[in-house]
Amino acid sequence: MKKILPIVVLVAALLYVARTLLPPSNPGAFDIAGFGRLPVLANGRIKPLDTVARSSLLQLQARQRVSSPNEGQHVSSPTEWLLDVTFRSEKADTYPTFTIDSPELLALIGKTEESLKINYTSTAKKTLAVVGFLPGSHRRFSFTELKPHLQAIQDQARLANQAEAATRSVFQRAVLQLYSNLIQYERLRHALVMPGRPDFLGDLLKFQEKLTEGVAAVRARQAGQPNDEAAVNAMTAMGENFVVMSERTNYLVIPPERSSTDPTAWRTAGAALLETFRTGQVDSSALAYSGLAHAWRNQQPQQFNKVVELFRADLAKRFAKELKKSDAEARFNAAQPFYTSMSIYAVAFFFGIFSWLKWPDVLGRSAFWLVAVAWVIATAGIATRMWLEGRPPVTNLYSSALFVGWLAVGLCLVLEVIYKNGVPSVAAGVVGFATLQIAHHLSLSGDTLEMMRAVLDSNFWLATHVVVVTAGYSATFLAGFLALIYIFRGVFTRSLDKVTADSLTRMTYGIICFATLASFVGTVLGGIWADQSWGRFWGWDPKENGALLIVMWNALILHARWGGMVGQRGLMSMAVFGNVVTSWSWFGTNMLGVGLHSYGFTDAAFWSLSAFVLSQVVIIAIAQVPLARWRSFRRPVHVAPPPQEIASSPSAL
Repeated sequence: MKKILPIVVLVAALLYVARTLLPPSNPGAFDIAGFGRLPVLANGRIKPLDTVARSSLLQLQARQRVSSPNEGQHVSSPTEWLLDVTFRSEKADTYPTFTIDSPELLALIGKTEESLKINYTSTAKKTLAVVGFLPGSHRRFSFTELKPHLQAIQDQARLANQAEAATRSVFQRAVLQLYSNLIQYERLRHALVMPGRPDFLGDLLKFQEKLTEGVAAVRARQAGQPNDEAAVNAMTAMGENFVVMSERTNYLVIPPERSSTDPTAWRTAGAALLETFRTGQVDSSALAYSGLAHAWRNQQPQQFNKVVELFRADLAKRFAKELKKSDAEARFNAAQPFYTSMSIYAVAFFFGIFSWLKWPDVLGRSAFWLVAVAWVIATAGIATRMWLEGRPPVTNLYSSALFVGWLAVGLCLVLEVIYKNGVPSVAAGVVGFATLQIAHHLSLSGDTLEMMRAVLDSNFWLATHVVVVTAGYSATFLAGFLALIYIFRGVFTRSLDKVTADSLTRMTYGIICFATLASFVGTVLGGIWADQSWGRFWGWDPKENGALLIVMWNALILHARWGGMVGQRGLMSMAVFGNVVTSWSWFGTNMLGVGLHSYGFTDAAFWSLSAFVLSQVVIIAIAQVPLARWRSFRRPVHVAPPPQEIASSPSAL
């Protein structure tokens, strides 16, 4: 059984991956997946409505499912939620969609501690809520609950917006975020049809039928001639609806007659309907969305599916290339490759840890294969993003987190092939899982395949400077995490024998050498790019200083080692501090809100970064405990060498 365990683990991982790659199925008779593949131009690129739904939910409530503790799931998928928001808004308004954590903001909308408490009916759920496995209080609220307080929210947001970003309180940041989320929700409600009109398709058909005489009546009225007041009023009311639709959304859902990604060619549904007064004909795409709304509201799946089919067939004549990418992106969203990789990395970590306690060869190989599978899936995910965006792998903070983890895990696979001791697999599990978690939190701001800023719009420099300097981040972090393993095993276990300590030292030293080279070359390339973009090679920008600090710190580690100023423990302590230096350059400089490179978030991760830095400093302090204390702290494990062997080899520590 032990011999075939790695094969069983590999097969199980592959089956799990294969399950995620199956085409998304519709939960009912409606072709919801087909609707989700329809293209829309938003934020400068054509994307499927499925992406709009997912990125909107992440922005509004930091997750992609719509559910409540007592009622369970309200919809089966993000796309179904979008269908309700756009076509049946009175129902979507009752879904718990908006996340609010600020106590002051909760008080502003009339919530008390007692009203927020979740009253579970099941004893089991009550117990799980007490221990923290289930939420004990409500933190997500519906548009219906917020509607009576919209004016108060708007007033507070206006006041908060007048304050400098750096001086805003927690409440001010929270109310601005909620106000932004409410605007986003309104944009979705007005994106396809006019909310509050139960039969918008019927309204459009009547409008089309009466258009000629209505326009004539309006012109007669303008000329001071006798006219049909009822026809004039009907035309005016519909025109006002179209104006509201046009002004309250930025989603360009109506495609032009010919293939184009030019934002001026695509139009909002409201703008396309306003064109009816000039052309005398209601736009066919606007009619298609109105037909979908009619079928969705009246539970007519056959009509809904037929409209989706005909609409896609019409789009395919003009947008075959765009539809191909839109379909692929929707499949990519459903597969969630990075979530799959993150799950496998977590399992690989535990296999690697247990390999130090029992069956090192069998469990170690199992961990290696799990890491390899997760890395291949992450590779496919990054490659798909590159194809969809038409860019190198690193274009923003989100993609930098993906790339940092991807390269670090790739280096771990190489180290595991060389050393075969399970340590790189454990490091891969930690780094892979942690970086994908960071990427997930970075995705909460919206679409991660965003348009490039003008100064960054260079595939050459993105593929050279940005990729190489990010490789330096990745390698420096990996060296730091290898050092963490050395320190934890040395202080808290008996598993750090001389062989393991020496191999960990060689791994860390080699990775630091690579990190120094990548950081130096990437920084020089960045200076050349800066000279071409801004006319100066170096400007002491915070991001530039951060990159220089990484180069200097890695060089300092190598010189301290070469000069004999530090031994193994000193090398590891310095490598751990490399995590602090790199995290500052990667994230900390963006929080300053100054400099030409501050195009990430400003203060969203301040406390997380502070906690990470503090933890690294504490670990460095632990590493300074005298050798005798290291030995007394250790707990015996199954594969521990005799104590006298460690005592006779103090250099291993």
